[in-house]
Amino acid sequence: MENKEYLTFRLHDLQYGIEAVLVQEILPLPELTPIPEAVTDIIGILNLRGEIVPIIHLDLLQGTPVKGCNLSDYVIVMQWEDLQIGMVVHQVNEVLELNNEVIETGSSSGLFSDINTGFIAGVAKVDTGSIVLVEPKTLIREPDAVLPLIWDAQTHLDIVPSSPTSEVEEPLEQEVWQQDEELKTSKILSRFYDLYCPSSTPKERAIFRQRADALRQASESLKVTNELMPLAVIGFGNEYFGLDLKLVREFTNIGDLTPIPCCPNYIVGNINLRGEIVTLVDIRKVLNLPNTPVSVGSPAVVIQVDDIVAGLPVDRVLEMASLNSTDMTPLSGILSDFGEQYIRGTALFQEKILRVLDLPKLFTKGELVVNEQA
Repeated sequence: MENKEYLTFRLHDLQYGIEAVLVQEILPLPELTPIPEAVTDIIGILNLRGEIVPIIHLDLLQGTPVKGCNLSDYVIVMQWEDLQIGMVVHQVNEVLELNNEVIETGSSSGLFSDINTGFIAGVAKVDTGSIVLVEPKTLIREPDAVLPLIWDAQTHLDIVPSSPTSEVEEPLEQEVWQQDEELKTSKILSRFYDLYCPSSTPKERAIFRQRADALRQASESLKVTNELMPLAVIGFGNEYFGLDLKLVREFTNIGDLTPIPCCPNYIVGNINLRGEIVTLVDIRKVLNLPNTPVSVGSPAVVIQVDDIVAGLPVDRVLEMASLNSTDMTPLSGILSDFGEQYIRGTALFQEKILRVLDLPKLFTKGELVVNEQA
């Protein structure tokens, strides 16, 4: 029986899953632009590197108001046939391989009494609980109404660079256009926060806006090749590092922490991850980075390199991104303070240097020893 891979995620108290093959990228929730004419499932649109992407929320598909968006939320961008859509979630978890034997498609699942079955393909029963599987073709309930809105927004986006007919008119026309856009943008964005992030602080709104600005980069600045590297971008202090997304199992917060006696100083302790004991390894020490206290509630990235499973405490998870291999620069011998031997190369990311880590080398060349039986 053929298995399928599902990316699992959390919204409120439920675990969901979507076919992993449909997922294009994952990014922290940015500021969105609401469209008054949009169907009720869509909370706004996103300019994703020159492409207009409608963003949906499962609360609206349930027929209930959005309970609120947070700075810690993510957007899962998916491709369904010819339509690219995004979905707001609270937390992105691991990719699971499931077969039909563990999936219930009828009303026998007790979860169906609490959710709208119109966008549900089934419920998977696994060791860690129930996972509600989303039916992608039902996420946009009125595609015929959505497509014209996307085309209209894309058209406005495409005609912005068009030049005026005379040099004299250009400054005046540009000033009028800018004032008009600022007025409209102010109203739209305040409506976005009023509707979906009413408790957000000015500092949080500034971060939402910075995220949107970073995603609005011109598409012509991106080189397209067959060697795109999907990365999880993490932060240690003011430094950015990239982890091969294929080696990332999930993102989590440290819920418990059991110290391990008589271990190297980079071993922080063990955590219980839904019944699996995972050792926390602080790679900051190997990279010669300043120490940061690790405690309950701190974020961590769970990775798997061959048969080694470990949790990496981090200061923050920034986003998931695709790096073109041609944009990565080999080391020049000046990065020894960052554990140069464990860095594959560097690239520019949000006007900062991104260092791409070589996790297999870090965990298999003897520098780090993870004893999961400790």
